[in-house]
Amino acid sequence: MGRFGALKVRRKRRPFAAVVLSCAVAVGGLAACEYTYDDGRAPLPERPAPVITDPVIPRDPGLDHTVTGEALNAWVLAVLPGINGQTFFTSYGFLGSGESRMERTVPLPAGTYSITLACRGARQASYAVRDGTVALIELKIDCGRTRVNVVELPKSTVLAVTIQASRRANFAYRVTRI
Repeated sequence: MGRFGALKVRRKRRPFAAVVLSCAVAVGGLAACEYTYDDGRAPLPERPAPVITDPVIPRDPGLDHTVTGEALNAWVLAVLPGINGQTFFTSYGFLGSGESRMERTVPLPAGTYSITLACRGARQASYAVRDGTVALIELKIDCGRTRVNVVELPKSTVLAVTIQASRRANFAYRVTRI
């Protein structure tokens, strides 16, 4: 090579920039497209936004009053719904203010049982379910509610159920083998 070196040729960036810009425009154009087709179904109905309400459900004021006769039977059927399993014992009735009642179930074979408890009146009712001296369930429930408890009986036994109410109340309970 002589004293004069080769001349440097500048690269032309214009074609490269044009290719990059063209790709960007094409991708941007495709991103804004929406593909729709008719699948034969009707358009989805527009639903209004759900209304948010207070999560506390007000208590039925009719449950503050005790009932008798056919109304008591109807209430028992409503609060002690049919359940899968074998029902061994069902009891219901009326308790006066400060009254308590102790009942015994029929002999129950060993197994798992659900005990459904309910009361109706102005206040609360206390339930105690015992197997001899062992308390299986001891609780107070607000009247107007139904509570289901599951217990395991290791041997055949007769349960003692005590119900107590501070005010007049109807009570109901059912012992069902699961």
